[in-house]
Amino acid sequence: MRIGFLGLGSMGSAMATRLVEAGHDVAVWNRSEAAADPLIAAGARRARTPGEVLAAGLSFSMLADDDAAERVLDAASVAEGSGIHVNMASISPAAADRLEELFRSAGIGYVSAPVLGRPTVAAAGKLNILAAGPATLIEQVLPLLAVLGQRVWRLGERPRAANVVKVAVNYNIIHAIQALGESVAMTERHGVDPAMFHELLTSTLFDGVVYRGYGAEIVDQSYDPPGFVMALGFKDLKLAEEVAAERDVVLPTAPAMHRVYEIALADSELKTYDWGAAAEVMRRGLYPPLEEK
Repeated sequence: MRIGFLGLGSMGSAMATRLVEAGHDVAVWNRSEAAADPLIAAGARRARTPGEVLAAGLSFSMLADDDAAERVLDAASVAEGSGIHVNMASISPAAADRLEELFRSAGIGYVSAPVLGRPTVAAAGKLNILAAGPATLIEQVLPLLAVLGQRVWRLGERPRAANVVKVAVNYNIIHAIQALGESVAMTERHGVDPAMFHELLTSTLFDGVVYRGYGAEIVDQSYDPPGFVMALGFKDLKLAEEVAAERDVVLPTAPAMHRVYEIALADSELKTYDWGAAAEVMRRGLYPPLEEK
C-alpha cells in the first residue's frame, strides 16, 4: 500500500520502520532531513514536502505538539492531500478540532490515533492505539494500525475523544512518577534500599507497566537518553489542565505537579532528561518546604 509518514522523531521513526518492514511503499518527511536517512536506507522514499506525503492517499503523522502539528499540517500542505490522514501525536483536543475541520474542508478524512508506549514498544509493534473518528475511516486504516500496535481502542466518532483519553492517561503517568519520587525519597532517607522498595511495590500491590518501568528508571537514575523529554511531560500536564477546564473539572493535585515540572525544567541537568527524572525533584529535595499552617 502507498503510505505517507510525517515526523521522524524516535516514535515516528520506529512506527514508519514497522510500515516499511511490512512491505508498504512509504514516503517519509521530517523537518531535519537527516532523520529520514535510516528510513531511506531501509526502503522508504524521501518526500520533498509535507504536501507530497499527504498526497499518498493514506498518511500518518507523529509530531511533537500542537505547534509542530499545525505548522506542518497547514492549509497549503493539506490542500495537496487526499484520502485519509491519521494523526498519532499527543496534541490537545482543541488542536484536533482545528485539524479535523481543516482536513474536512479539503475533502480528506481525519482520524486521531495517539498511542501508549515508548519507542522500544513501537519498534516491536506492541503499542496500544487510541483511535477516534468516523467508523468507516477507522475500518479502512485498521490493517495499518494492526502493524503498529497490539490493540486498537475505538473511542467514538469525534477525533478529539482520543486526544482527551491520551491526555488523561498521561496525567496518570505523571502522578505515578510523582508517587514513586515521593515514596522513594521518603524510604531512602530512612535507610531503605530503593531497589528493594521498588521490588516490594511491583511484587505486591503495584505490578504495572508504569510502576515497573519508571520505578526501575528512578531506582537506577537512568534518565539519559530520554524516551520522552521533560518538556513534553510538562506539555502533557498543561494539556490535562486545559482539558479539565473545558468541562469545569477541578484537579486539586495539578498545581503541585505544575511546580515540580517548573523546578525540573529550571535545572540545567534535569531538563535534559526523561520525564521520569521529575522524581529527582523530590529525591534531591528541590521542592520548597510546605508552609506551616
